[in-house]
Amino acid sequence: MSLIDVITRPFRSAEAPAPARAEPVISAGIPSGTASPQGWMQEIGFSGSRSRVATLPPVSPVLAQRHATVTACCTIIAGDLSKLPVQVWQRDASGREVRVRDHAANYLLNVEAAPGVTAMLTRFNLAYAFALRGTGYAYAPRDGAGELTMIDGIHPDLCTVLRNGRARFYDFEDGDRIQRRVPGRAMVHMRYMAEDGWTGRSPISVAAESFGIALAGQEAAARAASGTFMKAVAKVSAFDADDETYQRSKVRLREALRNENSLGGVTLIGPDDDIKSLDLSAADQQLLENRKFDREQIAAIYRVPPSKLQMLEYGVKANGQQQAIDYKADCLSHWGGFIETQLGLGLLTEAERRAGLFLRHNFDALLRATTKERYEALNKAVGGPWMAMNEARREEGLDDVTGGDRVYPPSNMTRDDTAPDPKETEE
Repeated sequence: MSLIDVITRPFRSAEAPAPARAEPVISAGIPSGTASPQGWMQEIGFSGSRSRVATLPPVSPVLAQRHATVTACCTIIAGDLSKLPVQVWQRDASGREVRVRDHAANYLLNVEAAPGVTAMLTRFNLAYAFALRGTGYAYAPRDGAGELTMIDGIHPDLCTVLRNGRARFYDFEDGDRIQRRVPGRAMVHMRYMAEDGWTGRSPISVAAESFGIALAGQEAAARAASGTFMKAVAKVSAFDADDETYQRSKVRLREALRNENSLGGVTLIGPDDDIKSLDLSAADQQLLENRKFDREQIAAIYRVPPSKLQMLEYGVKANGQQQAIDYKADCLSHWGGFIETQLGLGLLTEAERRAGLFLRHNFDALLRATTKERYEALNKAVGGPWMAMNEARREEGLDDVTGGDRVYPPSNMTRDDTAPDPKETEE
């Protein structure tokens, strides 16, 4: 230290202490515990979705996949939505909508979502998790210019939601096995039946008892088919004998009942033994028949028409076209609307959304008419006053032709505006 510093030290003001570093208070948005369990806790029975009836099996989205109707409903919804193109549109101030073809989301949603991962696979996984669990996540980072670089689907069990007030942060493991914590603007967070706007709920967890009954019926049918249920009651003469004789008799009868091919189906018993068969009764068979009602109930919960589940007694091929229209209006529009808006919230910036940009499924690819119907419709459109020949050819992926941009009105709507020849007028 210099002599000047020693002399001027009393006259210098005290240095202000460095301000303490303030970190945002981040708390878990979905805490673990029996009140709000993680996925692995639901698998072992710690679940708020367990019925008050103790004998019903615990129900979780993962366990409910054992029921074929649940898997079929989720697969149908996710499969049909993932095969439809998702397009970026813009609505101007006058309400006119135009396609935006140069947006990065068009490529990521329809071709390659992430390096080596097709867009159809990513969208199928997102829609399947959304229908099954009521929640879906995807990591959507941007480069330095603000352009989307990929859409990386995240397994719901590997993502934790944190919050700081109304802001949300996400801890997860991405496709490169890197642990990340990102803000909400870099994530797609889809949630269904979220009472607080953030915590998604599955239809399975909400209607837990209905799904529990369906699973219990399926397990009963499986036990009946496998032959592991109680087939008979046996009364043996050695019941009051010593333990060794009792155990030997029990093993002999059990093996005789289990092995259907033993001695040509003939069971050997002692002279004082008695076996009473407990085969399926008429009431048990009726209970198994009621599993058909379970299919209808699960289909109604997911808004899937019974005909899509091959329950053909509810419709015939003659009205298949109307069923397809109803399926699009009642089911796909319901689930697709949630997916469109929540994908748009994660993939479009606030400025783009305020400018009128939005995402939309192209349902025309699902309701595509036959070749004859398309040609008849295009023929009428070309002959009408609103569609040119080249426009019709572009609909079919054909090249333009010379003069095809002119709209040809029908012959009964044309008139000759040329002046008549004077000689023809005199004659």
